[in-house]
Amino acid sequence: MESAPFGSREALEREVKNFRDVFDRLHAEVSRVIVGNREVVTRTLGAVFAGGHVLLEGVPGVGKTLLVKSIARALGLSFKRIQFTPDLMPSDVTGTQVLTEGENGRRSFVFKPGPIFGNIVLADEINRATPKTQSALLEAMEERQITVLGETHILPTPFFVLATQNPVELEGTYPLPEAQLDRFMIKILVGAPSSPELKEVLARTTGTQVPEAQCVLTAENTERTISAMKLLVRQVVVADPMQEVLVRMIAALTPSHQFATELTKRYVRFGPGPRGAQALMMMAKVSAIIDGRINMSFEDIKSSIAAALRHRLILNFQAEADEVSADKIIEEVKNAR
Repeated sequence: MESAPFGSREALEREVKNFRDVFDRLHAEVSRVIVGNREVVTRTLGAVFAGGHVLLEGVPGVGKTLLVKSIARALGLSFKRIQFTPDLMPSDVTGTQVLTEGENGRRSFVFKPGPIFGNIVLADEINRATPKTQSALLEAMEERQITVLGETHILPTPFFVLATQNPVELEGTYPLPEAQLDRFMIKILVGAPSSPELKEVLARTTGTQVPEAQCVLTAENTERTISAMKLLVRQVVVADPMQEVLVRMIAALTPSHQFATELTKRYVRFGPGPRGAQALMMMAKVSAIIDGRINMSFEDIKSSIAAALRHRLILNFQAEADEVSADKIIEEVKNAR
């Protein structure tokens, strides 16, 4: 899939069709394994083609880990899994210098890469580890590199962190630092399956054959295809009125701003920053392409705002006392006209 010329609308429309074809094939392949949760699959794949990282939150056993593994298989990318536990150390993630003896008998330190060196890295139950270990991912997620003992190591391209976490109310969890949360383009809430979906899960997973996702993109063209699709997302046209709507929504969620809503002023300590606005813009652009359009609409913003911003609102104690969630505050802004 080659990128379209920026000045050619017809070529851009053809590339949008190609994007949808690839996206639909990936979605269908992942859905062979994942029962229900179509929106979760759509959002996760969308974030990959927007070039961002994904945080999946849900109770144990709802298929978060299986979703990430299935997406990695369908994309044909190298996959690494890190099981976060309270005793995990930062060097267990990034790698470390190891004293090695060469053929001539001389000893020297050689860098041994950690599991962070993969195209898709599953940070499983990320909030089971301490904040010190969680923060080992900060540089990798932002700069696509790590620094160990003053030496910088570049990570593979493409590079995505798809992390799973348990709700912070569960015992043995450490809430992610705000700076860490802000590195994730979107946060997706994964719910329990409905009764019909649970029956389908049992039918697929307790028989003699358990489905596994197959590679949709070949190893030879995966990187080129993903790069072209990421570039295409950036070419989606955003009219000035749509950009103004997005900026107003960010302002409405910022308590110090004149356009802040009453719920925002009452319950929000800090609103989303520029990175949140960028994430919302990129996810709205992906939404437009998935719908077969090259122009971003108001509906694209509405459908993407919760996933892009729910983890970026820092609420106060009053919100916890009144049981007001970030999603409720975002819902008010989303439906205001």
